[in-house]
Parts: sequence; C-alpha cells; structure tokens
Amino acid sequence: MPLAVIAAEPSYSEQAEALAAQLQLPFLGLVDEKYIDDQPYVLSCGERLQLCATGRKAPGPIAVDFVSGAAAHRRKYGGGKGQQIAKAVGVRSGFYPRVVDATAGLGRDAFVLASLGCEVRMLERNPLVHALLADGVRRLQEAAERDIELAPIAERLVLEPRIESAVEWLEAQPAESIPVIYLDPMFPSREKSARVKKDMVAFHEIVGADEDADALLAPAYAACYYRTVVKRPRLAPDLAGAKPNLRFEGKSGRFDLYTRHGVPG
Repeated sequence: MPLAVIAAEPSYSEQAEALAAQLQLPFLGLVDEKYIDDQPYVLSCGERLQLCATGRKAPGPIAVDFVSGAAAHRRKYGGGKGQQIAKAVGVRSGFYPRVVDATAGLGRDAFVLASLGCEVRMLERNPLVHALLADGVRRLQEAAERDIELAPIAERLVLEPRIESAVEWLEAQPAESIPVIYLDPMFPSREKSARVKKDMVAFHEIVGADEDADALLAPAYAACYYRTVVKRPRLAPDLAGAKPNLRFEGKSGRFDLYTRHGVPG
C-alpha cells in the first residue's frame, strides 16, 4: 500500500505512531503533506483522521464527517423519507428496519439511514477505511453529547470491529435473521471520468474495486428477511448477473431490490 502516517500537530505524534503500528505503515513523524515527495498518500492524524494526497497541488483530504458539511446538509434538507435510499430499504412512517451495511465504505449511506430512523450496523474490511470510519464515529459520538438532534442518530449508527470478509460474515448469519442488508461494493472504474471528484481519486486508488462483489449477493439474500438492497452505477450490470425484483433509478445510480418478504404498512 503506497501510504504512510504523519502527525498533524506535535500533540498527536504518539497517537499517530500507534496508528502506524496498528496498520503496519511507516510513520514519518510531524511533517506537512505538501512537502512529501516519496509517498503519494498519507494518513494525517490530528483533530480528525484524514487521507491526504501529497505534494503542493494535491486535492483536498478525505475524512469521515458525520457532523458537518455534506452530511449535515443532507440530514437537514435531503428529502427525508422521500429519498430513493429510504424507499429502497423500505422506510415508511412507523417502520424503520434494522440494516446491516456490509460494505460501509465512508459510511455516507449508513449515516443517511441512521438519520432517517434505522438502526445501522456498518461492516468494513479495509483497515484504512475502517480507521477513517472509527474516527468519524468517535467525533459523531462526541458531538452527540452536545447536540440533542445528533444523539439518537449516534445511538443508531454502530461500527462493528473490522472484518476480513463480508462474504464470510454474511455466510455465518442465520437464515432470514437480518431485516435488510445493504450492499454498495466498489465498482471498477472503466474510464477516467469527471464524475469522480478529485478528492476521491486517492480513495479509489488505495481501496480499489471489490473484485469479489458478485459473491456477496447469495449470502446476503439468504441472511435477509425483507430484502437485500444493492446500490449500483446506473449503467452497471446486475450484481452476480441476477435480475432484481425491483429497481429505483436515478441520474447516475440505481438501487436494485432483491425482495423476500413484504415490508409492513
């Protein structure tokens, strides 16, 4: 992995060094990422954990932020139960299914679902992404102590310990034991597109595509009670070649629903 860990400030040096040891990455000490030329990316440990491209012309950093910015704006003005993701998982007035997000990534969809009222368990196998998620959840919990609107959301959003394989985790679950399973595997980029924001290039390069994505569907469907929801790019093939029972399509993406039992209401 072309990655190292740095401390953003002297007070975070010990924490940064411990994280580097945990992730088995080089620790470069206290240094500004703009002046690093022998590592393309670094994890910067400060008030928040950030994935940064190095060099003077690097795009902005990536962090998991459930408290401010885009997440806060969507929580307040995103459309509530009228959003496609809400319809896809089956959210209705008085019904907020428990969801396992088996490919949590940066947790953006999981946070939306938790904001809508669902209890969400996030699974993530990539150690870097899990570290970013853990930092975001920590800061959400800290903010929830001061913000009564965030407090119930923080209670509903749970990050599980890092897993080695979502497929194996799903296979180990009892049949029909999880109300809704949500899958958003990283889709391989077939071309350099302007749709991929510059600050996400580092994330895609380091994490890569989920090459075993097709193997997720069968154990997910076996373990779900109501439905398995798969988020896909609009023109992407069906996961595992399996035609869904229902689709919700948008301009650039879609939700494929593999239903088992009808949701209440």
